[in-house]
Amino acid sequence: MDWQKDFAPIQLASTDSLPELAIAPLTTWGAITLIGDDKKSYLQGQVTCDVVTLDEQSSTFGAHCDAKGKVWSVFRLFHHNGGYAMFQPKSLIDKELAELKKYAIFSKVEFAHSDEIALGVMGSNATALVDSLSEETGDVRRVEGGSAVKIDDQRWLLLVTEASAQQIVAQSNASKVSEDLWTLHDIQSGTPLLNAEQQIEHIPQAINVQAVDGISFKKGCYTGQETVARAKYRGMNKRALFIVQGNADKNIDDNAELERAVGENWRSAGKLLASYRFTDNAALALVVLPNNLDDDVQLRLKDQPESSWTIAALPYSLQDDE
Repeated sequence: MDWQKDFAPIQLASTDSLPELAIAPLTTWGAITLIGDDKKSYLQGQVTCDVVTLDEQSSTFGAHCDAKGKVWSVFRLFHHNGGYAMFQPKSLIDKELAELKKYAIFSKVEFAHSDEIALGVMGSNATALVDSLSEETGDVRRVEGGSAVKIDDQRWLLLVTEASAQQIVAQSNASKVSEDLWTLHDIQSGTPLLNAEQQIEHIPQAINVQAVDGISFKKGCYTGQETVARAKYRGMNKRALFIVQGNADKNIDDNAELERAVGENWRSAGKLLASYRFTDNAALALVVLPNNLDDDVQLRLKDQPESSWTIAALPYSLQDDE
């Protein structure tokens, strides 16, 4: 994979504009693929999203839970190469794949950990680049070697063969950046995320899967449905995913712990799921917190006690409209 050596972290201050077109290999992300006659019905009985109604030009968030409603994986699901792909952090895939396969012996469905390359295309010109790769116009498009999936107005995911990835990068005039920039976009958009350390710790609503239309409350049964439905209709969920902002004088460790002020004391609030630190030491992160905290609660990093953090606004509502 020598072609990936040219990608480097982008040096961004918190006041800088983002590149109009950037591309990054998403090396910590991967996909589970599934094919077979029963792929739709089998997956429908496993995950929170409605697989049956997902058309070939759309993608959806979803979660896969254990019997108690705790999340093995949060993913983006889309049609891919005649089957489906579940795009998610690589660190989740081994356990997630084992859980998905548990009852597959009774169905005509095959799961695999894809060896395809994930490329993140970012910036105001991202859609123009994808338009040059495909004549299709949907939010999920077939391209040479795989699929292009719209994430938001500034981002597309390309899940393609390594040969196609190399060709796309070579022919593009995009800035070659590391996936840190993708992480920044994920944080700013409040993307539901999970990592291996927090598998089977949260129900889907605690990581805002319902807020991004990743839970269908009208579909049939699936693993963990009782807990997910109870959290909605009985108001039993007490946590949510938040964007937090502050400062950090040094790099932020993976799974760094955030503390909240309680009077004159500090108590553990939660471990970060993702973080981004700008060159001027401003920082952003995603963290699951109690959903009844005051908006002006004081927060800090446990290992950087001089830091000062606050809760920032999410780009979507956590209020239940139904």
